[in-house]
Amino acid sequence: MSSAPAVASEIFDVAIVGGGPVGATLGALLVRARPQALRVLLLERDLPDLAEPIDARDLRVFALSRASERVLRVAGAWSTLAAAQDVLAPYERMHVWPRDAAPRSEGSLTFDAAELGEANLGYIVGNDALQRATLAAFIEAGGKLLRAQLDDMDFGAAGVELVTHAGRFTAKLVVGADGGRSRVREIAGLGVEAQDYLQLAIVANVKSERPHEGTAWQRFSGEGTLALLPLASGESSIVWSLPRVRAEALLAAAPHEFASELTTASAGVLGALELASLRRSFPLRRVSAPEYTRERCALVGDAAHIVHPLAGQGVNLGLLDAAALAEVLEAAGCEGEDPGALRVLRRYERWRKSDNELMATALDLFNRFLAFGGDEWSRWVERGLGVVGRSALLRRPFAERALGLAGELPRVARRA
Repeated sequence: MSSAPAVASEIFDVAIVGGGPVGATLGALLVRARPQALRVLLLERDLPDLAEPIDARDLRVFALSRASERVLRVAGAWSTLAAAQDVLAPYERMHVWPRDAAPRSEGSLTFDAAELGEANLGYIVGNDALQRATLAAFIEAGGKLLRAQLDDMDFGAAGVELVTHAGRFTAKLVVGADGGRSRVREIAGLGVEAQDYLQLAIVANVKSERPHEGTAWQRFSGEGTLALLPLASGESSIVWSLPRVRAEALLAAAPHEFASELTTASAGVLGALELASLRRSFPLRRVSAPEYTRERCALVGDAAHIVHPLAGQGVNLGLLDAAALAEVLEAAGCEGEDPGALRVLRRYERWRKSDNELMATALDLFNRFLAFGGDEWSRWVERGLGVVGRSALLRRPFAERALGLAGELPRVARRA
């Protein structure tokens, strides 16, 4: 499947730089909302071959919330994911426990879909599958997809000229969906604030002695966070966040030694664990753009914010960014407003920035007091986790936040 090539003489309403799941979802939402009125270009340097089979064993996975599922349904990507074999892995429970508590004990916390009247709490899906599905949805909706790298931009009163090796293109609005090292953000002069956590996240697939029970398991170990995420294959995907030196030692360890350390870190909740893939790692940092917008430019997803992965909220926040910006631009179009006008884009920034910052701060606190706890404050937080775990009334708001059902949601992310 391919899109008709864009040509340099074309003028677009919106040019999106970055063809990952967030950028492609934004494009699909925009085109589907106004198919005859909005011309959208999507630029991506490293496009996957959409004709190839989906990599069901992708090591980079996401935990999609219910809100994200709804956004992807409206974007037209969900049907592709649901039709592919061993791609979507629903999970019915989430079980969290701190270092000084045993799994399933009174000191732990469990969210159960049945308690909320939901079929599940969300889905585990690989990046490759999600990117392919969202790109296919964008193309099917009628967007223009181009394999190209952004080299420069020239901001003018009426539009932005994008310079690429494939030619020059003009758009009324350019959206940076090009990740944590965003070229759009850099050229637009929007700036960034960054905090290095001095941690690495190790990712791999593992086999377990006992079944994963359709449950996302997470332990705050005192030296980091370990998540065991259920896969459709019966294996689990691990995301193990640790201090950099400790993580590097584990990456260099023999497979059987790594598996032994991993089993100990998991408190044996799934029995003995065994590596079923290679190990990969990525550095952890918090990134926040002080401003998401300027005249004729907006940032979404990792270009605007990166949060700690311990709650799996990164892509969910990005998809909510995409849905919110699409809603703002759709409303502006109906009123005949210029999509690149700063007064329009500020509505999106005010909507999403406070919610993203609140989540980033909450995750920082979890990382400090639970993942690396040990002082008196940490012990109080651990006790609080147990109190929440024993009360259905207290659990519900936390579960709704995990489902993505709390806060000021875009229209497409709300209950039908």
